[in-house]
Amino acid sequence: MDRLVSQSLFTLTHLARTPDRHLALARGPANGPTLLLLHGVLRGWRDFAPLWPALLPGWHVHALDHRGHGDSSRADRYLVRDYADDVLALVRDQFTGPLVLYGHSLGAWVAVTVAAHLPDRVSAVILEDPPAPAFLRDVSASSWYDLWRQMQALAGSTAPLAELTRRLADLRVSGADGSLRRLGEVRDAASLRFSAAYLQRLDPAVLPPLLENRWLDGFDVAGTWAAVRCPTLLLRGDPVLGGMLTRAQAEELLAPLSEGWLVDVPSAGHLIHWQAIEPTCRIVLGFLESLQVSS
Repeated sequence: MDRLVSQSLFTLTHLARTPDRHLALARGPANGPTLLLLHGVLRGWRDFAPLWPALLPGWHVHALDHRGHGDSSRADRYLVRDYADDVLALVRDQFTGPLVLYGHSLGAWVAVTVAAHLPDRVSAVILEDPPAPAFLRDVSASSWYDLWRQMQALAGSTAPLAELTRRLADLRVSGADGSLRRLGEVRDAASLRFSAAYLQRLDPAVLPPLLENRWLDGFDVAGTWAAVRCPTLLLRGDPVLGGMLTRAQAEELLAPLSEGWLVDVPSAGHLIHWQAIEPTCRIVLGFLESLQVSS
């Protein structure tokens, strides 16, 4: 079933993954080569809206709701390799030519996996602040743990959006100095409302594997990164502001790649494309245009 959304810029299609489960894929106008956007945990395909004015004129933009998020169906398991299996099947079934993958956080890990397994189909990848393997193996030791644990209680809430937004604003987060602050003091009201809207449509079962340090179960980190053959751009946020990757960790991930490029975005934390829109557009467009010039 299809329906027009976002002022007719995108068509949302529900694609059958199994007889009782589907994935929601948004397709933009066919203005150029294919670009598939993969969001982070707790978000959805609309998360990349800040980049649409820059990307839509020259690219055929697609964006996915991962399993258990947004308009996609709930599933029986939520490990990184499960999200990646969904997108591997999607790329094989829905795209005939080469495509570029842009993944944020969880989406970055999915993009790396697809590039490693389908080297002839993926022409380049953009990775925005993928959580470091050490971070994912010990999430409970990070400053994000308490926030995600509090969000788990709000996932799938049937409360009115305004009330849920207020609850989200009242969550306590740890600052760089160890002090506790309301989330509403760190994020603006509009971004909180956006987050709350996706929390309403989140399967609560998404969070336990992450909180219990099980997200990478069964995932071959070294082998996957080493198998990537295409040009790769890695955007890194500032860990002091919430970024999930130190520079040393980023360089270690890129080391096996023949064409891996690291760009620090010091003005942003983990959610780079929201917190530093102009730098993100400039960096991403420069990378994408370099692919066009060299093709």
